[in-house]
Amino acid sequence: MGSRNIGATNAYRVLGARWGILVFALDAAKGYLAAFAPYLLWRSFAFDSSANGLFIASLASGVAAILGHVFSPWLGFRGGRGVATSLGVFLSIVPVPTLLAFALWTLLMLLTRRVSVGSIGAALAYPFLVFVHVAPEAHRTLLTIIAAAVSLLVIVRHKANIQRLLGGTEPPLKRGGGTP
Repeated sequence: MGSRNIGATNAYRVLGARWGILVFALDAAKGYLAAFAPYLLWRSFAFDSSANGLFIASLASGVAAILGHVFSPWLGFRGGRGVATSLGVFLSIVPVPTLLAFALWTLLMLLTRRVSVGSIGAALAYPFLVFVHVAPEAHRTLLTIIAAAVSLLVIVRHKANIQRLLGGTEPPLKRGGGTP
């Protein structure tokens, strides 16, 4: 129904605010758990938690969750736009820049009443936030590159939204779900 997208915005529009928020939370939790699972496994086997392998495993697992959401094999390699899942992944790995991007997403969404504007704006800012807020010795270059790649994916997945925004036809959200 609706846009036929599996994401939170479509759930919000079709099913209402409660379901949209639940889908958003579950997608974010999926990303968070995917990125956090290597830490849990690492600790359960009592490996040294400072190993670079743990960081790489967490990042790879998180990126796999994002790609699995965006290109779901269960849906013919179609899926959501990856915003909430990316939020969860990066919240697990680099919380400060991620929370700043989420605050920007929220502000843009509230100002414009368009989730796509918030998502695109936060995606554009995110690699810069990562670069500024991650210490150089904490894999800053790798994190910035991955953040930029995921941000580009999110923006590309919003192609139709960008076209509607430029054409003045992107529908705003209304309170409680649906579009006005």
